[in-house]
Amino acid sequence: MKKTLTLIALLCALVALPFVVTQNGAYEGSDGEAEAVINQIAPSYQPWAAPLFEPASSEIESLLFTLQGSLGAAVIFYILGFYHGRSAGKNEVEGQNEAEGKANSRRPNLAKSGGLRHVDHR
Repeated sequence: MKKTLTLIALLCALVALPFVVTQNGAYEGSDGEAEAVINQIAPSYQPWAAPLFEPASSEIESLLFTLQGSLGAAVIFYILGFYHGRSAGKNEVEGQNEAEGKANSRRPNLAKSGGLRHVDHR
């Protein structure tokens, strides 16, 4: 419980730290800064590609960016979980096979000794 509370406190500190360190800071993306530098270096530059879809506002753009990242993380962690479960299943089956093998090795092999014979009780 103490470890969990410590981790939660560290997480809260990590979330709050950027707001405390950079007071009155501008939280802009690098796209706008890159565009300004390009216009400064080469004012006659024309982009050779255009976006397929332009969101109506920056809030919608942020939402779509977050959704894209969330879906990517979901796919990655699904694949990791799938392979982890698959390997855990293989280990479980191998463990059961080893347990059955040990149990069978303790029993006498009656088929080899002639102990098992077909008896017809008619």
